[in-house]
Amino acid sequence: MDASPRLLIRGGRVVNQDHSQLADVLVEDGVVRAVGPDLLAAGTSAEGLRIIDATGKLVMPGGIDTHTHMQLPFMGSQSIDDFYQGTKAALAGGTTMIIDFVMPQKGCSLIEAFDMWRGWADPKVCCDYSLHVAVTWWSDQVKEEMRILTQNKGVNSFKMFMAYKDLYMIRDQEMYAAFSQCKEMGAIAQVHAENGDLIAEESKKMLALGITGPEGHEMCRPEAIEAEATLRAITIANAVSCPLYVVHVMSKSSAKIIANARREGKVVFGEPIAAGLGTDGTHYWHEEWHHAAHHVMGPPLRPDPSTPDFLMNLLANDDLTTTGSDNCTFSTCQKALGRDDFTKIPNGINGVEDRMSVVWEKGVHNGKMDENRFVAVTSTNAAKIFNLYPKKGIIAVGSDADIVILDPNATRTISAKTHNQAVDFNIFEGMVCHGVPVVTISRGKVVYEAGVFNVNAGDGKFIPRKPFAEYVYKRIKQRDQTCKPTAVKRLPYKGEVIVLKASGKKEVSASATRT
Repeated sequence: MDASPRLLIRGGRVVNQDHSQLADVLVEDGVVRAVGPDLLAAGTSAEGLRIIDATGKLVMPGGIDTHTHMQLPFMGSQSIDDFYQGTKAALAGGTTMIIDFVMPQKGCSLIEAFDMWRGWADPKVCCDYSLHVAVTWWSDQVKEEMRILTQNKGVNSFKMFMAYKDLYMIRDQEMYAAFSQCKEMGAIAQVHAENGDLIAEESKKMLALGITGPEGHEMCRPEAIEAEATLRAITIANAVSCPLYVVHVMSKSSAKIIANARREGKVVFGEPIAAGLGTDGTHYWHEEWHHAAHHVMGPPLRPDPSTPDFLMNLLANDDLTTTGSDNCTFSTCQKALGRDDFTKIPNGINGVEDRMSVVWEKGVHNGKMDENRFVAVTSTNAAKIFNLYPKKGIIAVGSDADIVILDPNATRTISAKTHNQAVDFNIFEGMVCHGVPVVTISRGKVVYEAGVFNVNAGDGKFIPRKPFAEYVYKRIKQRDQTCKPTAVKRLPYKGEVIVLKASGKKEVSASATRT
């Protein structure tokens, strides 16, 4: 990225997750140098200073999208938004960092896959990024590679799939082992929570009934299948005292399980996504096949139209914690791979550009959350969970100057005709959003302003993350110290013991059994 000029963002309302204040923000060398009232009058030098007037606007930490899949090879195709177009669109929407997923095939090296993703992303990214790594199989090699990735490659989060049978899915005992390794290394475990075995059987049933369209996708993955897997993952994680992050929480049932687990003291975080907060699964029954197919994702959007409001309420009240987009876009002709069989429709929707607007519209504008909670769920909480805070997720002295200036009084209408993504469809088509990002600043450089980009491929940087994030592991460490299982001290039993007779074997004597 080009050398950043000195910037003074003047007259705006600086909004962090814990408070808001009328203040100026001085940026030098890509970081925040001062935050306070009337910094020019306080002696800030005007030499080489660009002043941005933010009067009447909100100055916020740039968004952190916790969940993207850029140029992902999947289901016979590859997601159409690559690391260049996808991150450029992110900046237009006020997001200054994404965390994408490395997806190794079964039997393949996690480290080789990680290096491949870095090779794809580094020359293309327009904003900063980091990487989660999926654990799609289990062996001693995988265990060792997780350790290397955590210690040497800047990875502190690993995702386990409970769905996509025979592709990514792992079994409970493998998940137990992977969670145990995450706990040992100070990483956070993530899960795609759906029962893959049930989905496989229900898919066969739908196709046998002649249901081949996109509605079959939701019908074979009802929310009970998501809820069961969510509870199972929380149970396994709690057994090994591993912090758990449930990605793309799509249903009321799953969200309630996460909320209850948090109230019981379990260290678990839930991530609803823009799609689930901004629209619903009634679209699967749309008469136009391509319209219905563009909403196909896993877990699916729910046909209960009250679900988005329910999820937003839980997000506003800290039962759910962060927001991602699960941006994994496929064009209409790519989706058409499944025109005669819904199981072959590439799963994925858009959202990286519209996430911030959707959360503001459905959350803040609708009165469900305030501006500070908005910052928490779109940026700060992600920074804390994935150990990026306070370099990311806050506007404070010393933090990276990743900043979005939002006009709360402006509106925009979402449309595939005007969005900056490569995909030819937008699931939020026609949604009017109040609160428009008008300026995006990435590490001190104005990269998007009034609809105009000033950014090049490769301007973004890979951000390594250290293990044992305090926000996640503080409680875990305390519990490990005070809640260790201990054996009961008692005198040995000296009474009679029954004699067992094994089939085809000698009797086992009582004395031998006691020994």
